[in-house]
Amino acid sequence: MLKRQGISLGRILGIPIGVDYSWFLVFVLITWTLATGYYPGEFNNRPVAEYWIMGAATAIMLFVSVLLHELGHSVMALRYKIPVRSITLFIFGGVAQIGAEPPSARAEFWIAIAGPAVSLALAVIFGLLQLVFTGLAPLLALTKYLTYINGMLVLFNLIPGFPLDGGRVFRAIIWGITHSLSRATLIAATVGRGIAFLFILLGVWQMLTGNFGNGLWIAFIGWFLENAASAQVHRQVAHDLIADHQVSEAMSHGYTSISPETTLQQLVDEHILGAGRRCLMIVPDDETIGLLTLHNIKEVPRAAWSTTTAVQAMIPINAVKRVRPETELEEAMAQMDRDGVNQLPVMEDGHCLGMLSRGDLIDFMRTRRELGI
Repeated sequence: MLKRQGISLGRILGIPIGVDYSWFLVFVLITWTLATGYYPGEFNNRPVAEYWIMGAATAIMLFVSVLLHELGHSVMALRYKIPVRSITLFIFGGVAQIGAEPPSARAEFWIAIAGPAVSLALAVIFGLLQLVFTGLAPLLALTKYLTYINGMLVLFNLIPGFPLDGGRVFRAIIWGITHSLSRATLIAATVGRGIAFLFILLGVWQMLTGNFGNGLWIAFIGWFLENAASAQVHRQVAHDLIADHQVSEAMSHGYTSISPETTLQQLVDEHILGAGRRCLMIVPDDETIGLLTLHNIKEVPRAAWSTTTAVQAMIPINAVKRVRPETELEEAMAQMDRDGVNQLPVMEDGHCLGMLSRGDLIDFMRTRRELGI
């Protein structure tokens, strides 16, 4: 399964492919629109079931086109040795989760342009297939629609609004000029937010002038783009605040160590409810043997808390996700995201030196901002 809620479809080139549940809503809407409007207009006097079959087949082909578009980005990213975590199809099309920023402006440009290049190639292929299917009305209508939709994917994605592909191309150009990824990202994201607000205004205007459905969709796209651009600004600011800093600078050196024989009920009463602790280290004889979190305690039936000891419920230390004090903060934050945890023990030579939590990261970034660093 992918991190987002959805269904796994397997792997292509080692990349997990999945479908978010929101995709099924769009699949039904596209199938219905094509079956009741587009296909009856392209060829008539056919059974209704044929229109619905063609509508469903076209919706699937549309998302195959989107998948190939995202694979274009992913293949180019892999060429630059950048990991691709997953590709997910969702309500707005698809997204490739690329594991790191490109190493250079040139890499960013080619990764960004690869998706539209694939869509353009598909538009050309489907356009040529129209010549083959001239006498077959259903297939001619199918290739005509796919030519149009892939062409629109090219045009839409090349709008210079970050994080669209065109916005990433724009960022690559600014990056190449300024030699600063941070500055290029903030400029591209600001332009992207401006374009997003234009989408919202256009959508509202269309709704007020009678084209409510189309206007609502355009405004919704604008809202989505504005949120994505704003999130990118926050990510870049966070990156700038912790770049080139190590875990040892932000970690909490104090942590709570408990005896292996302590019962879960004692832990809850004395350390969790009593002191607000959420993560405890099991340390007999000055040697760390395990970690215990709220999640581990919740997995044990409440009636058994008084008889279950910490050592029975803990995560053994060899299975605990951890970091070293010299680990880069950005790498530690990425590890928290990958592992789905809120804190990591900081360990060296088998001994726990402290804890790094998301709260510690936030405090570190807030302090640097307040100091104007």
